[in-house]
Amino acid sequence: MTKTALITGVSGQDGSYLAELLLDKGYEVHGVVRRSSSVTRSRLDHLQSENLENLHLHYGDLGDPLGLVRIIDRYGPDEVYNLAAQSHVAISFQQPEYTGDVTGVGAMRLLEAMRVAGSQARFYQASSSELYGSTPPPQSEVTPFHPRSPYAVAKLYAFWATVNYRESYGMHASNGILFNHESPRRGENFVTRKITRGVADIVHGKATELRLGNLDAKRDWGFAGDYVEGMWLMLQQDTPDDYVLATGEAHSVREFCEIAFAHAGLDWERYVVVDPEFFRPAEVDYLLGDPTKARTELSWKPTTSFEQLVTMMVDADLATG
Repeated sequence: MTKTALITGVSGQDGSYLAELLLDKGYEVHGVVRRSSSVTRSRLDHLQSENLENLHLHYGDLGDPLGLVRIIDRYGPDEVYNLAAQSHVAISFQQPEYTGDVTGVGAMRLLEAMRVAGSQARFYQASSSELYGSTPPPQSEVTPFHPRSPYAVAKLYAFWATVNYRESYGMHASNGILFNHESPRRGENFVTRKITRGVADIVHGKATELRLGNLDAKRDWGFAGDYVEGMWLMLQQDTPDDYVLATGEAHSVREFCEIAFAHAGLDWERYVVVDPEFFRPAEVDYLLGDPTKARTELSWKPTTSFEQLVTMMVDADLATG
């Protein structure tokens, strides 16, 4: 029988890759999109043209619980993936209350909508390595959390809401604690895409410099296309649980710049300007994931190296001008 999946945040980076994966596996995919006069679904264009019968988009919002109940009740998904969020860390300092409502309480609203609708669907919550904040690396499923931004605090609420609904109502609800995962579909206001877009702009004569914040921050960066398979694998397990998805390697923003600019034949030090405006009120210096549990229990491992990821993103931005 054809499985049905519901994805919130389907028009985002992860949502588009997940929809692609599930469609390839023969799923009927329903995506929730927010109504907006400026909404862009460009990441889904290729999927909508090829999968008109199996990809369906519905207006909905994590701030509208009754609307969520209606969607779940009508389409009866087998799997629900909550990828929707205000996911930009720097913006969360400027909009802390909004971030808390959408990213944190929004996850609880979706879980409650599933409970009220009597849904037996398996649930995936997109958690984040930002939960660890200032906790020393490496970070695993048993590492204490120490969030350092309103975004991370909101994700912490969503994480424990997922655990609570699992323990209170017996829901098959799992958290994926994903470390940084990027792609050519990443939003341009995230530092990785800001770098690769900046390289392209300099090459094409549209810019003469790139202004960045903390170049010493280290992150465990992987390819988003690899990580959505881990999301799917979590919901195929007999028992729900929480898993770290990561590469097990950390690189600094400076290293990302070095590889990105060198790939375009440029010396990054000639163009990158450190601007204090882009420093966070509370910095997260070093995130490095330990994916042992996912590798052992899910048979999951990333297939794209750090250098391959960076050059892939640079090539994509160079090609689009």
